[in-house]
Amino acid sequence: MRNFKLMTVGLWLCVWFVASVRAVTFEYADGTKIEGDIVQGKPEFLQIRVEGSRYEKLAWDKLSQTTLKQLAGDPKLKLEPFIQPYLEVLEDATIKKTEVVIKPVPRLERPAKGSLLGALFSSSVGLIALLLLYAANIYAGYEISVIRAYPAAMVCGLAAVAPIIGPVIFLCLPTKMKSAGDEVIPEAVAPAAAVDAEAEAAPTPGPGGLTLAHGETAAAAGPETQVFKRGQFTFNRRFIETKFSGFFGLVRRPAEKDLVLLIKSARGEFIATRISRIATNDMHVDVHRGGASQEVQIPFGEILEIQIKPKDA
Repeated sequence: MRNFKLMTVGLWLCVWFVASVRAVTFEYADGTKIEGDIVQGKPEFLQIRVEGSRYEKLAWDKLSQTTLKQLAGDPKLKLEPFIQPYLEVLEDATIKKTEVVIKPVPRLERPAKGSLLGALFSSSVGLIALLLLYAANIYAGYEISVIRAYPAAMVCGLAAVAPIIGPVIFLCLPTKMKSAGDEVIPEAVAPAAAVDAEAEAAPTPGPGGLTLAHGETAAAAGPETQVFKRGQFTFNRRFIETKFSGFFGLVRRPAEKDLVLLIKSARGEFIATRISRIATNDMHVDVHRGGASQEVQIPFGEILEIQIKPKDA
């Protein structure tokens, strides 16, 4: 009984195989056709049976595209994994496969368009920038008032009321100069001139009770002391070489041979007879102390005052 059941199942399988396997026409790429039944498919070839018991192997690359598509489209054969590498893909299909789909992304909304001043007033950073510009405008008015010699309150006030325009107006105006005649009283000039004339005409007692004229007195008194103070003059190498050029040589000119330099510095006072050397930041002078000559270095930054005075004064 068991053997009978096995035979029946085997018979039904053979019938199903014969019914499922049917003759197929295969077309080569060159147009040649062959008929046969599909036995099995492999990655390298397709095996078919032709004329009863003869088998042939058909290479996939030798078959036409029509046959390959026909075989790949039949789901019962299950040959599509082997055929897929040999199918020609159309350009449209390639583009469709490789097409990049741009998906929308969330974006920040742009603010509404408006004026520049409106945008500055609408943010804290803009307000700070405006305040800084306004303060700079008033400060510019103050600087212009100093340069053009106008009242600072007037220029700064106009700059506060009319920013930028106010300072520009005063900058375009000429500098306000003070007239010397406005401060001199005409009535006071004549008495002063008369007093000076009398002083010049009056005789000056000289040595031994002799009287000398004004010119003779000035000549006897000798040259006046010249004073150069820090703040009024800048002490540097160029200034020293220009103002005290007669004190550099070993041989002094007759007009300056009886003059000396009194240098007041942060380290004390020095009476110099000659400037021996000078550099960018200091100078060396010859100083007489205790009957001996000594060279002293004095930096320009320590000099408070320089006087040109007679040797015996």
